[in-house]
Amino acid sequence: MSVELPEAMILAEQMNHKLKGKRVTSWLVKDCERLQKIGMMDKDPKSFNQLLDAKIESVTSRGNVIRVKFDNNTNLIFGPEYGGEIFYHVDDKTVPKFHLRVDFNDGTVLTVRLTSMGVIELRKDNDLNSSYVYKRDFDPNKLSPVDEDFTFERFSKLIVDQSRMLKAVLVGKDAAVVGISNSTFQDILYMAKIHPKRKASELDITEKHRLHDAIKFVVTERLKLKGKDNFRDFYGIKGGYTAAMGPNMKEQTCSECGTSIEKLSLGGGHVYLCPKCQT
Repeated sequence: MSVELPEAMILAEQMNHKLKGKRVTSWLVKDCERLQKIGMMDKDPKSFNQLLDAKIESVTSRGNVIRVKFDNNTNLIFGPEYGGEIFYHVDDKTVPKFHLRVDFNDGTVLTVRLTSMGVIELRKDNDLNSSYVYKRDFDPNKLSPVDEDFTFERFSKLIVDQSRMLKAVLVGKDAAVVGISNSTFQDILYMAKIHPKRKASELDITEKHRLHDAIKFVVTERLKLKGKDNFRDFYGIKGGYTAAMGPNMKEQTCSECGTSIEKLSLGGGHVYLCPKCQT
């Protein structure tokens, strides 16, 4: 299950509530050779020794990234945006498969497992920007859909001169907004009734308003419904939001007009759309 902005916020809030103040007594990494080889996890497992006896000060998120800050200037950075599971266990009797396990002084356990692409990184406070995902999503110069200043006026100014296709403007390292991944992008554009191959600079004022409103709506609804329906939170509880557009619509018809949903290649991936509703 992918962890995007709403799911990262849900996890971070739950983790902060449950883990803040706990001290690490031990750690264990397993089955992580592939992750280490492709740079998704620290190559030297001994680096996790920095966690021993460290106390969690806070857990925060921005975009699709979660930061666990410890009292010894060390941070765990989780970026499971293409698939990951972060779970809390009251004891060690029901611990599932994991790539990283952290045990605390009260007998509780944290497990993290990447099910697809993502990162599990350890960074010192003064070295946080060496983490690509942290630098990308915690950049204060980029807007987040949950920021108070995510206004239409500011959003419109960010995209008005963008001659790139909307996916490049909204998704990826050079996006104007953090926290929108490919699956969220498809849902948003369907809600806004905009074709994925449109360029940002081509949008008229009405379309820009629809796009801005759709971003806020999708993020807000996913937060309200505790994440997507293929997401499980820190306690293993399933989310309740079903995307209106995306891979779940394969071989389906549009709920608005009954037209067959199409799949098209775009920006190194695939997107689903309604060819009649999205123009």
